[in-house]
Amino acid sequence: MQEQRLKPRHKRLALIVGGLAILAIAATLVLNAFQSNLVFFFSPTQVAAGEAPKGKNFRIGGMVKDGSLQREADGVTMRFIVTDTDQEMAVAYKGILPDLFREGKGVVAQGKLGENGVFAASEVLAKHDENYMPPEAAKAVGDAHERAAINKATAEAAAKTLKP
Repeated sequence: MQEQRLKPRHKRLALIVGGLAILAIAATLVLNAFQSNLVFFFSPTQVAAGEAPKGKNFRIGGMVKDGSLQREADGVTMRFIVTDTDQEMAVAYKGILPDLFREGKGVVAQGKLGENGVFAASEVLAKHDENYMPPEAAKAVGDAHERAAINKATAEAAAKTLKP
């Protein structure tokens, strides 16, 4: 019997198909890894509005409310409130807070929203100098100030129209 060989054209086609299959598998693995590591940022107002994902990691940012920092009885868990001046979000963090973490300063925490409405942080990031606030937190606070100004202007306009 004579051995049947592939024609050069068929060999090239097989190599191209095999290369495309390997490329598709590699692209799928890279995109899957990227998707699983993607973490979105939400302000306390967005979380209160239900925009944050349930059961998935995300970041929350704003200012640490003055007087809200408390140490739990276990000595390791810290609780504090993050605010964007419009809404507040309770945060629990088990571990050592960064040296630059302070009440009244900007913070971004990464973690999941618990069933009890408390944000369980796995990581806390603090500002790195006096004038710095994380961009996401600065935007959230700015947006909250804009909403407050609009609400105030609307209330004043309504009060003027109601006066005889």
